Amino acid sequence: VQLQACGGGLVQTGASLKLSCAASARTFSNNAVGWFRQAPGKEREFVAHISWNGGSTSYADSVKGRFTISRDRAKNKVYLQMNSLNPEDTAVYYCAASRTSYGSTQYTQYQYWGQGTLVTVSS
Repeated sequence: VQLQACGGGLVQTGASLKLSCAASARTFSNNAVGWFRQAPGKEREFVAHISWNGGSTSYADSVKGRFTISRDRAKNKVYLQMNSLNPEDTAVYYCAASRTSYGSTQYTQYQYWGQGTLVTVSS
């Protein structure tokens, strides 16, 4: 499964962005998908994950209530709606798919990764 994340950009504090993750070559409709991010000089951290059918989601405490993960299985896409962005959200955001149907907060549980999309939030 090859993944491609897009939708990043430069926004001001308080703004919103919606990231998209698409799979090429084959569907990932039966795979759990997660979003992770990595800020400069920091380790990659979990943001959110969603189960194969969208019935189960999980969020990092730092984004809970502001970010929403969703998926459209018919379109073979997963989204990350990000609201009330702040400078601490600045990072490269990666989507990743797992061979399993239910996600994990551990990036080692994901076998397929996209190239990342940069989100920069200015103060």
